[in-house]
Amino acid sequence: MPAFDTSPYLPLTEATYYAMLCLVEPRHGYGIMREVRRISEGAVKLGPGTLYGVLAALEKQALIVRDSEERRRKNYILTLRGRLVLQDQIKRLETMVKNARNARTKL
Repeated sequence: MPAFDTSPYLPLTEATYYAMLCLVEPRHGYGIMREVRRISEGAVKLGPGTLYGVLAALEKQALIVRDSEERRRKNYILTLRGRLVLQDQIKRLETMVKNARNARTKL
């Protein structure tokens, strides 16, 4: 079976990357916003409009699914496809950091 081609989904925007990173475990919208702010050390603050736009797009692309719903809170989680896309984005970022470190030594 051929590997899943993640290239149509990459590169991810910063907002999409952080939202997906938070969805390795089930989370609702407000929980995602809080976790993004925490793991980005305050550098990224997702507003509700941005976040819900990202979630709608990810759900349409089958990169996330609703895991459960409690009262008005909808919990989302990555699908296998979403995990593969996130893994490839992380590889891209690691390569970028490696290249930046190599370039920095020449500055």
